[in-house]
Amino acid sequence: MPALPAIEVPERFNGPPGSGNGGYSAGLLAAQVDAPAVEVTLRAPPPLNRPLVVEARDGATVALDGDAVVLEARPVDLDLEAPAPVGMDDAQAADAISGFRDHDVHPFPTCVVCGPDRDPGDGLRMFPGPLADGRFATVFRPDASLADEDGVVEHAAVWAALDCPSSGPVLDMSPGAAATRAPSVLARLAVRIDEELRVGEAYVSVSWKLGEDGRKRTSGTALYTADGRPVAVARALWIELRA
Repeated sequence: MPALPAIEVPERFNGPPGSGNGGYSAGLLAAQVDAPAVEVTLRAPPPLNRPLVVEARDGATVALDGDAVVLEARPVDLDLEAPAPVGMDDAQAADAISGFRDHDVHPFPTCVVCGPDRDPGDGLRMFPGPLADGRFATVFRPDASLADEDGVVEHAAVWAALDCPSSGPVLDMSPGAAATRAPSVLARLAVRIDEELRVGEAYVSVSWKLGEDGRKRTSGTALYTADGRPVAVARALWIELRA
């Protein structure tokens, strides 16, 4: 069997300090799985600027840091459907009041996706905020640095854009939220991308809670075109860290 290409998370794409953003890291590995939908489990914090060996193992595709499995990807039947879309104006209004914008409340303010300490063009600056119906919404405006020469956004960046917004309903980052819960980290992400995303377009992100079991919380996220057409959907499992 031919060797699979190694993956490496650039320093720019951090999540918690010193480790890769979960969605971006997972998307790098998922790109090597030939399936309409892929689920990636994070076994350890993905390191930055360090090649991870990729190999097939027991029906999965794994990324290894030495002997340790960091990421494990498998095809999945993701039957999660995108809910009713949200208008761009409503998504922008929710983003504007998001608790993710508050450096003192945000658990990881330098995160490449949802960190308020990242500059436009460097970070994605997606700040999911609450809607009247209990869902959360924000806007994804992909920068040219996230795309190929044809303006198609790389899948790892789409995975990142689906990752952090899914924590909105999990962390309940409503206006004035005081981070009463311990920080949560992404443990598993399943993604189906139905249509390529392009630079120059703005996409609405909508996220909603699916369930809760102790420290485990599941949520869904979908991305839509400005006219309400769903282009990608994800299911996320978040684990609340122990105090």
